[in-house]
Amino acid sequence: MAQYNQVTPEILEQLKAAAPDHVFTGDDINPDYMRDEMPIYGKRMPDVLIQPLTTEEVSAVMKICNDNLIPVTPRGAGTGLVGASVAVLGGVMIDTQKMNQIIEYDLENMIVRVQPGVLLNDLAEDCVRQGLLYPPDPGEKFACLGGNVNTNAGGMRAVKYGATRDYVRAMKVVLANGDVVDFGAKVSKTSTGYSLLNLMVGSEGTLGIITELTLKIIPAPKAVVSLIIPFEDLETAISTVPKIKMAQLDPQALEFMEREIVLSSERFIGKETFPKEMEGQEVGAYLLVTFDGKSEDEVMEKVETACELVLEAGAIDVLVADSPTKIKDAWAARSSFLEAIESETKLLDECDVVVPINKIPEFLTFAKTFGEECGLEIKSFGHAGDGNLHIYQCSNDLEEEEFKKRVDTYFSTLYKRATEIGGLVSGEHGIGRGKIDYLRECLGERTIDLMFGIKKVFDPNLILNPGKVCYPLEGI
Repeated sequence: MAQYNQVTPEILEQLKAAAPDHVFTGDDINPDYMRDEMPIYGKRMPDVLIQPLTTEEVSAVMKICNDNLIPVTPRGAGTGLVGASVAVLGGVMIDTQKMNQIIEYDLENMIVRVQPGVLLNDLAEDCVRQGLLYPPDPGEKFACLGGNVNTNAGGMRAVKYGATRDYVRAMKVVLANGDVVDFGAKVSKTSTGYSLLNLMVGSEGTLGIITELTLKIIPAPKAVVSLIIPFEDLETAISTVPKIKMAQLDPQALEFMEREIVLSSERFIGKETFPKEMEGQEVGAYLLVTFDGKSEDEVMEKVETACELVLEAGAIDVLVADSPTKIKDAWAARSSFLEAIESETKLLDECDVVVPINKIPEFLTFAKTFGEECGLEIKSFGHAGDGNLHIYQCSNDLEEEEFKKRVDTYFSTLYKRATEIGGLVSGEHGIGRGKIDYLRECLGERTIDLMFGIKKVFDPNLILNPGKVCYPLEGI
């Protein structure tokens, strides 16, 4: 483990000079900064919070911290679920939320330049007003774009449009020593040396601090329709997914959810949207599918084909949401799953494991059965179109230490099984602090050593987000 220093009064004065009026300490730091959305991975306040407005301020701060061996934790909105934005060593936290400008659109090249603190929701709405679409659609709409890029967030539309990585054309980055570098360009293709741009995407603030992004945008579709498709059981629902994809229907989103998680969500939002019983059959699982296209006729042709296909495959019925209000209602429950679980649960943890699509039912059955053996309540939902599963471990009865112990046993076996069937530890939430050991177990020492070697090239003094991804801290 590297040796770090404390922020002395002299260093604090240097930081205040580097970012005037944007430096906070003690009681001036909001307690929210001690944790992210998954507090099971620890709580600690930074010694100093800095909210820079410019790349130059970030650069000056990083130079001071690097020269004095002060650990630095980058942070956006703090909506992560793996402890990646928790200042586990105290030190300096750089919060980029005030860097929240949509700088400019370049419609000839179909790109937009933004600062990292712009919220996903704000960019999405700004694009819609101009007849445009920024396709990445993670569930947390009030996360920062910088955080989305740092975790390579995927979301609901990834099945058609791809993950965040596919929309990052260029970025401005401040390295650990304060150097400012530009990775990528506005062009749509490149074979120009190693892709440092893609190395930064998903690096969770361990290699540099992003201060500007150039993102690809596309024309917004002219028509959008969603389908709620109830099934008697999850296995039948998931077995329908490859058939939808093979029929070349190209869904914008293709989600699965089980009955219990829908009931929790509808209790939370106070509105029922999903049918619980149809034609005398109890509904056990659902697919929520969205199609988009250039015209209403094009989309309705896809809808008609999809309806015939899913009914033949065992769906109980199909509910069509073909107006903005109906579509919003259909997705309201899906968008509230995490909040619903949090509202009913004292202790929870989560994995967003990704497995081959045809292995989803088998893997979820194992996850539930083994969860029961571990004495944990399991709730699950996810992206059926790309195999990314969100599996929550819940308890209202256990003490925290016992809960953590059981979850550790659960995760070790669950991730091992995922790896055996061709899956990976994380589809979109990242590794952060919480999943380091499982990443090592699943990828092996050699791969982790390569990652750590890259980390040391970018950050020789190991000051950037220590204790995350591939650099564990002993005893922390």
